[in-house]
Amino acid sequence: MTESQNGVRVRLETSAGNMTLELLPSIAPKHVENFVKLSQDGFYDGTKFHRVVTGFMIQGGDPNTKTGNERSWGTGGPGWTVDAEFNDMHHERGVVSMARSSDPNSAGSQFFLMHGEAEFLDGKYTAFGRIVDGFDVLDTIANADTMQSPGGENSKPLEPVTVHKAIVEEA
Repeated sequence: MTESQNGVRVRLETSAGNMTLELLPSIAPKHVENFVKLSQDGFYDGTKFHRVVTGFMIQGGDPNTKTGNERSWGTGGPGWTVDAEFNDMHHERGVVSMARSSDPNSAGSQFFLMHGEAEFLDGKYTAFGRIVDGFDVLDTIANADTMQSPGGENSKPLEPVTVHKAIVEEA
């Protein structure tokens, strides 16, 4: 695992441009280790941001988005889970956090990037990093046109952005 002065950096090369994430092992070591492993293994390559809510967040990391079966989007994972590591980081613009089911210890591979502030997530979802470059890409993805998802939320992008590659960067 490569750490900069403040954390580990991962560059997401997407069809909308690049974003650099700084991951913080000091506040969520298991989540950072998991995200780095998945990135190094190519797990995120070819996945899509399948859930987009302007002013709230964009969500990706589901391996099911690599296939055409859109009804399964939002349900996939790596085959294991990571226990919660709740911390004092606030869910504000640019924060990286792990998605999960109603079970706090069910995070796997799906993550979300905050487009706005959402205090109601603080202490309930594991924040483990922040965007340090590429806020314009975050805005582009977050402002995409959406339609109703199978679950009824108006959050399914009409043209989902693909993560071409997740690259752990050398410090």
